[in-house]
Amino acid sequence: MPYKLDNKLVVGVSSRALFDLTYENEIFEKEGVDAYCKYQVEHEKELLKPGPGFKLIKALLKINDLKGYEGRVEVIIMSRNSADTSLRVFNSIEHYGLNITRAVLASGGSLAPYLNAFKTDLFLSAYEDDVQSAINSGIAAGIICTDSGRDYNTDEDIKQIRIAFDGDAVLFTDESEMIYQREGLEAFDENEKKNADKPLPQGPFAKFLKTISDLQREFDPSEVPIRTALVTARSAPAHERVIRTLRAWNVRIDEAFFLGGIQKKDVLEAFGAHIFFDDQAVHTGPASEVVPSARVPYRNQKSSKKISEPNVQG
Repeated sequence: MPYKLDNKLVVGVSSRALFDLTYENEIFEKEGVDAYCKYQVEHEKELLKPGPGFKLIKALLKINDLKGYEGRVEVIIMSRNSADTSLRVFNSIEHYGLNITRAVLASGGSLAPYLNAFKTDLFLSAYEDDVQSAINSGIAAGIICTDSGRDYNTDEDIKQIRIAFDGDAVLFTDESEMIYQREGLEAFDENEKKNADKPLPQGPFAKFLKTISDLQREFDPSEVPIRTALVTARSAPAHERVIRTLRAWNVRIDEAFFLGGIQKKDVLEAFGAHIFFDDQAVHTGPASEVVPSARVPYRNQKSSKKISEPNVQG
């Protein structure tokens, strides 16, 4: 019988999201692909340091150690590395005891065609083109911040995974946000108040939130391994539509913060997020200084720029 990915939480993670490849990326930018590949092969016995997505991935994989949940989470390396330059990544995976056995190694090609093939629920990468393609295909994906200068090398054992989401353009579409951008706050509040009983359309992370919510229901309330939070710039009266929308979706959000313009960074640090998803760099930039963060691009737009990501890396 072939191995099936149905009814699993499938997370695709790039090598740069999982490990710190800052120096290697600099080699690519300054010296090119050949120099990068040569360096990786020559240093394949040297371990990579954890990157911004490391703690989250490690904690998600530990769900599989819980009795009755063996194999519930599947993590797949999805990288633009070639097979020849990937040994360093796999040596590091083995060293850190991460149960990751499957990989997509595209040798500089696009990863987009393979995301649906592997039934991916969440994709984390530092390469904007692949994340944009994932979002356009209806898959939850984020461009993980890799330039915060933080040290992610820690032996901390995560007892409960904490995932934080922005609202508009992340859990919901950007429909209401566009009203704010075109007409201002007063028009936005009036629209949300008028449509308080009308559920917001589903955004790129709605399905992922539902998957997490379904997983949470499988556990005793005192033993749930994942805790979620909504961290939004909305405030009253625009809060009601959000609450009614989540109720209509029958999904669970453990904590909600309606900040009304207050900076998100401090709240996210207090919540202890292991990943935060937001559509605006003005939020993910400061947040990445204290918690791992990923920007969610708008759907159905062309990639605007690559963020220091080589074609041979992910």
